[in-house]
Amino acid sequence: MNVFIVLGAVLIGLSLGLLGSGGSIITVPLLIYVADEPAKLAIAESLFIVGCISAFGSISYIKRGLVSWKFVLLFGLPSMFGTYFGAWTSQFVSGEFQLLTFSIVMLIASRSMFSPVTSTSSEVAASRNLFVMSAGILVGGIAGFVGVGGGFLIVPALFLLGKLAFQQAIGSSLVIIMMQSFMGYLKYQNVLQQFALTMNWKTVLVIVFMGILGSMLGVRIMDKIPQQQVRKLFAIVLVVLGIYIFGTTIYDIF
Repeated sequence: MNVFIVLGAVLIGLSLGLLGSGGSIITVPLLIYVADEPAKLAIAESLFIVGCISAFGSISYIKRGLVSWKFVLLFGLPSMFGTYFGAWTSQFVSGEFQLLTFSIVMLIASRSMFSPVTSTSSEVAASRNLFVMSAGILVGGIAGFVGVGGGFLIVPALFLLGKLAFQQAIGSSLVIIMMQSFMGYLKYQNVLQQFALTMNWKTVLVIVFMGILGSMLGVRIMDKIPQQQVRKLFAIVLVVLGIYIFGTTIYDIF
């Protein structure tokens, strides 16, 4: 097994454990550029991998009461429908188009990571639930189409719209990522059959196992590391990867 796959898997889990986001944004490039897999297969495997790591990582947050089940339902259920639709639409476009979309999502994610997540004084209580549900559908659609968990959007949405504490937003995000990732993975089975692709279970299970270890580490050191510094460092990684994926995909197309 490639050592870079192992290290990348640990980084995936660490990101999810520390930030409640970012795991799949690392997973897809890892599978494509290190494991040398086609884009559609990498997206399907990413959904499964991130779903498993998020499920495990959410356990400690659930035990500590840091999951808002109300917003898990309000955001998570609509996001599952969005993920199903996003995965369904992926069969009609090329892997290159998905990668271009993915690179743009990475750059958007880096912007949100650079910006500090701060609460807002404006209240939208009357329509807040509608905003949360709409955001769930949008994030789910992106998740299903390009194979991301969407935590970089879920955490700010829960923090700002749901008025959740930051750690509670992270815990809730992990549960939501698990829900939409498994929904997307199940729908992606049809896409894999259509393109005659099969899961590389050896690689997938190694990444899941090492990712879980990274997630455990992330949860343990969360309170000891400045969150904003971690977010900025991760944002820089996203910018570099996003530009690289965009550039290489354009080069492959032309």
